[in-house]
Amino acid sequence: MEGADIYRATSHLRRSLRSGTSSVWRNNDVETFSRSSGQEDDEEALMWAALEKLPTVSRLRKGILTSSEGGADEIDVHDLGWHQRRALLERLVKVAEEDNEKFLLKLKNRIARVGIVLPTIEVRFEHLNIEAQAFVGTNALPTVLNFTTSIFEGFLNYAGILSSRKKKLTILNDVSGIVKPGRMTLLLGPPSSGKTTLLLALAGKLDPVLKCSGTVTYNGHAMDEFVPQRTAAYISQHDLHIGEMTVRETLAFSARCQGVGDRYDMLEELSRREKQANIKPDPDMDVFMKAVATEGQEANVITDYIIKVLGLEVCADTMVGDEMLRGISGGQRKRVTTGEMMVGPAKALFMDEISTGLDSSTTFQIVNSLKQSVHILNGTAVISLLQPAPETYDQFDDIILLSDGQIVYQGPREHVLSFFEYMGFKCPQRKGVADFLQEVTSRKDQKQYWVRKDQPYRFITANEFSKAFQSFHVGKKLGEELGVPYEKTKSHPAALTTRKYGVGKKELLKACISREFLLMKRNSFVYIFKLIKITIMAFITMTLFLRTEMRHDSVVGGGVYMGALFFGLIAAMFNAMSEISMTIAKLPVFYKQRDLLFFPSWAYALPTWILKIPISFAEVSIWIFLTYYVVGFDPNVERLFKQFLIFVLVNQMGSGLFRFIAAAGRNMVVANTFGAFALLILFALGGFVLSREDIKKWWIWGYWISPVMYGQNALMVNEFLGNKWKRVLPGSNETLGITVLKSRGFFQDPDWYWFGVGGLVGFIALFNIFYTLALAYLKPFESNKAVISEKPEENKLANGVSGKLQLPNKGSSSSNVTGSEVQDDTQRSISSTSLSMAEATTVNKKKGMVLPFEPHSITFDVIIYSVDMPQEIIEHDANEDKLVLLKGVSGSFRPGVLTALMGVSGAGKTTLMDVLAGRKTVGYIEGNISVSGFPKKQETFARVSGYCEQNDIHSPHVTVYESLLYSAWLRLAKEVGAETRKMFIDEVMDLVELNPIRHAQVGLPGVNGTQWTLEEQLFAPFISQVSTYLKHLMRRGGQEIYVGPLGHHCKHLIDYFEGIEGVSKIKDGYNPATWMFEVSTPAQELALGVDFADIYKTSDLYRRNKALIEDLSKPAPAGGGG
Repeated sequence: MEGADIYRATSHLRRSLRSGTSSVWRNNDVETFSRSSGQEDDEEALMWAALEKLPTVSRLRKGILTSSEGGADEIDVHDLGWHQRRALLERLVKVAEEDNEKFLLKLKNRIARVGIVLPTIEVRFEHLNIEAQAFVGTNALPTVLNFTTSIFEGFLNYAGILSSRKKKLTILNDVSGIVKPGRMTLLLGPPSSGKTTLLLALAGKLDPVLKCSGTVTYNGHAMDEFVPQRTAAYISQHDLHIGEMTVRETLAFSARCQGVGDRYDMLEELSRREKQANIKPDPDMDVFMKAVATEGQEANVITDYIIKVLGLEVCADTMVGDEMLRGISGGQRKRVTTGEMMVGPAKALFMDEISTGLDSSTTFQIVNSLKQSVHILNGTAVISLLQPAPETYDQFDDIILLSDGQIVYQGPREHVLSFFEYMGFKCPQRKGVADFLQEVTSRKDQKQYWVRKDQPYRFITANEFSKAFQSFHVGKKLGEELGVPYEKTKSHPAALTTRKYGVGKKELLKACISREFLLMKRNSFVYIFKLIKITIMAFITMTLFLRTEMRHDSVVGGGVYMGALFFGLIAAMFNAMSEISMTIAKLPVFYKQRDLLFFPSWAYALPTWILKIPISFAEVSIWIFLTYYVVGFDPNVERLFKQFLIFVLVNQMGSGLFRFIAAAGRNMVVANTFGAFALLILFALGGFVLSREDIKKWWIWGYWISPVMYGQNALMVNEFLGNKWKRVLPGSNETLGITVLKSRGFFQDPDWYWFGVGGLVGFIALFNIFYTLALAYLKPFESNKAVISEKPEENKLANGVSGKLQLPNKGSSSSNVTGSEVQDDTQRSISSTSLSMAEATTVNKKKGMVLPFEPHSITFDVIIYSVDMPQEIIEHDANEDKLVLLKGVSGSFRPGVLTALMGVSGAGKTTLMDVLAGRKTVGYIEGNISVSGFPKKQETFARVSGYCEQNDIHSPHVTVYESLLYSAWLRLAKEVGAETRKMFIDEVMDLVELNPIRHAQVGLPGVNGTQWTLEEQLFAPFISQVSTYLKHLMRRGGQEIYVGPLGHHCKHLIDYFEGIEGVSKIKDGYNPATWMFEVSTPAQELALGVDFADIYKTSDLYRRNKALIEDLSKPAPAGGGG
């Protein structure tokens, strides 16, 4: 079936719905409808009767909503207020963890009881091969030599004279499989196995630069027969959001752009059938379904529902934030990334490492909610997770295990362990299955799982596993299913989307205008500062070109007035230069949303132009009305407004030019470089710096294409043809104004004013068109290039073949990593370790080394951190003027004790670390912080501490090794020699296994940022040997609920919580961390009628901790301060 056929089928579906034909949505097993029964409230019955008489379109806009007083009111779903939406969701899903499944079942039952079948999507991929071209060693670095060499090499390669220096890198190797609807699929694999690339391929978002073969089909249809970006949703592992928008605004904009899909058509048919069968739906469910099927709303109930399901209610009205703006936590930001796509109508979800930064309990809740949606509504989901907890792993139905670009296993979760036992490997009892699956294909970890003691162990490669799987019964069944093509006729006409965008052009433009206006209000400081700046410049101009010192009786005097006009033109133009930074700051989010088909480029570009026009009028008004008469320009009011018009056009022209430069340059370095060069050319050839007669003939074309020339000629003609310049100088037959214009080569025809206006209008349109085209067709710069190590042994390090540090096999696991989409798979090949520097020394005495350091303890007592209440929260009935983020937190960090600071996302972990590290620059901090018994002084504390933030901020243009070398120079003592420093860097790189990407450029957002952020901080000389373990547990709201030792297998922690009356016992083999989060949730506190923070503060453990803090807060007799 071709794309046009699908479109016709979909159109036929819509027509059939309107004409009453229900064959498309009917479930053949359901032939009769249940009838409404029971006594109904008379008033409500009358309302329903009135609704039934309305035309279909009107009926779908109306609903009956229970008011706060308990009565029923007829409402328009388009006008649902915030309080009404909140009350509605409270009745439908009061507690997401408990009520979401009931809610979805109720929704499914309403649809199913009238015979409507929901669309489903089955995704197949067969013989998929994906390859990239990678540089070897340092060839990828952007050095002058490499740049020059690559130019000549490109010509020689094109001519066939020389082969490329790039090497082929296979990312996916002949992978095939089926993702079935109604089943949760977990994608597992170690870093660099190809998970991200597979998800991108399935979602239709592969970079065209990659060489790809094989097929991916949805319900038997190839990718070119529908719009995959609208049919499926790819959720990236990178959190790209506009920091100035709140969580609710971010999700609402996404929902508004993605539209409602086929919800309205389905609801129309549902309403018709219910009316025909005399079925009265649940009023709340009816209002909910009508609201989520209504497009074009600025605030939709689907947004509030997703916020509730993802646990984002606590930060719904908080700005997302970024590196420069305080906002939500990293875990909350990750959930916003997930919710941004879940608010849309996509029926297939491809989610890449959505658990990054989330605690195990929150991850479990999100995955459980997804499972409920997939199982009940027959959705399709493939989710990639790193190290999922056992209870999260158990939520999945199918497993896809990747290793070295090959599928090792794909099939039901129940059979995966039996496959590896069939291969001779067994998962230990207390080992998480997900961790076992990630390690069993690793050369470093595989041997420990070998159970065939009668046979000698040898390393089993991913290729051998893949071939063996074909003969395993699950693999045979998969092969048989792939051998039978999917019948396209079985595909629901509404399953695949053929519209490029979710809503109409008008709605998209309105959404983008609304967002741009919101961002202008949030960035009002920028515009206020620009107005202040132009005011100051106007006052300077008034004093510099004061009319009492200006003369109208000579050519020299005319030249001074020309200078005043030129200065004003430059001021008007340069005041628009802030557009470069403001445009570039939003480009990463724009590229993401453009590629997800949220909106066309023109819908984004138009508001950034149109909404800035009033700003131009305000800036020019200040300039003109302050300077015009003070400087002494021609007093004719018509000429004043003519000058006003020219300055507005020049300002708009400058704004368009700078936006175009930003969109074409795509980063600040390139944009500023080329922007400055372009401005120099424009001003030099504009007719004032060099007059028209002084410009060489071969450069005169530059004069005619300079927009500054048209603005200057219009300004000069407008001024010097005025009454003040009508006098005729002795010995001349021309007016002084004409003489002044001729002296600098300006035109003397009065029509040149309107030529100038026309030219500026043309350039405004041209630059904004170029800006739109740049947004539409240019891609973001690559953050880095794929690199293959030039040393074969370094490539093997990722699998633990060799290395200076012989790391133990026990407990090895994959680290949490970041990178740029496909480059994650081509560059990430590292596993994290938990060895300290001192342990590394004991493991390898030949190469290990430890630099001398002085151990320090840190104590913090009753730390309270608060900030001014955000305006967004104040608007929603907040009675306090301050938002308290830490509520009296106390604790201590001691040498030789490894302390785990844990808590659910948003509990205040990062906030506490920021306060202790001295990173908080706003807000109010109360309490005491001591270092080895002395009050903490930030100036010296920074020299003895290392703080690894969760945001990976690095210099993007240096390599991993260069960045670490620079860090070592700054942080290590001057007594450490160059050779010792180099050895120490090598040891640290071995410790965190970064040698394979030693010469990789860091780029943006980074190659493996989290891991080597830690490496940079290892150069701080306070790292101490780990001997015991301590847990510092926080709950949402910035309060402690447990600070104390873990004990063997977390015995002390478990005993503490099980000792609280009503807390459920931990199950055998259950993850203590997940259990701890589950039993201490606000819902559990409400059910048990307890406050875990109060229980801790009245415990013996709390009193012992306070005594320890008091003891450590006293300086040792020979101690020193930090």
